[in-house]
Amino acid sequence: MLMRSFFRRAENCVVCDMVPAVIGVETRMGAGVVGDLKYWAKLMNVSRLPMPSVPAPLRRLFKLPETFAPARGFTERPGAGPQEAEEHVAPPAPRPRAPIPRPLQKLMNRSLEAVDETLGRGFGKDLEVEAVEEFDASFDDLFERIATVVPCTAEKDAAFLRWRYGPGSPQAPMTVLGVRSRGRMLGYAVLGTASNGQDGYVLDLTALPGRQDVVRALLRETVRSFRQTGVQIIRYRFVESPTSPRSADLGRLGFFRRRGRSHKLLTRFTDEGLRETTDDLANWSMSFGDGEAGFWIR
Repeated sequence: MLMRSFFRRAENCVVCDMVPAVIGVETRMGAGVVGDLKYWAKLMNVSRLPMPSVPAPLRRLFKLPETFAPARGFTERPGAGPQEAEEHVAPPAPRPRAPIPRPLQKLMNRSLEAVDETLGRGFGKDLEVEAVEEFDASFDDLFERIATVVPCTAEKDAAFLRWRYGPGSPQAPMTVLGVRSRGRMLGYAVLGTASNGQDGYVLDLTALPGRQDVVRALLRETVRSFRQTGVQIIRYRFVESPTSPRSADLGRLGFFRRRGRSHKLLTRFTDEGLRETTDDLANWSMSFGDGEAGFWIR
């Protein structure tokens, strides 16, 4: 009833969702699926490696348990009760973890860190990336320059970014990285972690179109920042666009493409011209944090 009321009042809307039952309601109300956000991830700790299948005789020989601790699932967000999870989301299949001895884990994790430093050396032309303390007028300038090139994007000016990620927002505090040149903002990344501290999320990574060197520098420092905070896996969902990383950039730094569990971008516009523009995914610049799904990482 709430969604019916919403769609009666809202002639135009943009939705980012991943729950099939909810997407089904949205499409029945007139929203159309534009496409999927790409989902890339990067392993930072070998303790998150999946458990390979073990034949029953070997399991009995080495006294291995029948099941292992499942991975963090979509329905484990704070505030999601069992009834809600059962009604709207099918519980994810358990993804048991490989029982790697701790001394070997430490050795393998140090090797991963060394590989990351090697891959990141010179990536982004050694542009200086700084920690950003506040969303100032330089973010307004960056958004205006992006909006002249990208037809469809959230209005991510300084006011929006302060509301979305600043003090008092649901995800605060966030880590914000930026690249400037002569006082002008060239690009930024917003990083957050789930409540367990193990899963890191790239909520937004936006750069001036044509500045792929800025994108790469931000990716490089994103990996370093998450490693310093002890994140075990990085998750990044976005629409590939002139403001975002390319698949080759992510692959260069050890990210891998995840299949399934994708977030879908849906739109509904009454104006035919707007509908034609927004129905083409190539016209979009969008990150996980731009949609309501980004509020769920806590």
